[in-house]
Amino acid sequence: MTTVQEPEYLVVRNDEEQYSIWRADRELPAGWHAEGTKGPRQSCLDHIDQVWTDMRPLSLRQRMLAAEPS
Repeated sequence: MTTVQEPEYLVVRNDEEQYSIWRADRELPAGWHAEGTKGPRQSCLDHIDQVWTDMRPLSLRQRMLAAEPS
């Protein structure tokens, strides 16, 4: 019986602080950076569920803060 090993994934984040996962054996796409978490797919997705609590892009959050009355 042959055991198939699950690929390793990275948690990646872009400049808008949006998260995704990416296969660790592939070059990261432009604009995405390794966040530091690495492991099986589900572990990476679980980590994203814990840390990505505000789905709004960074630029939107900044505009909303700037528009708040002083």
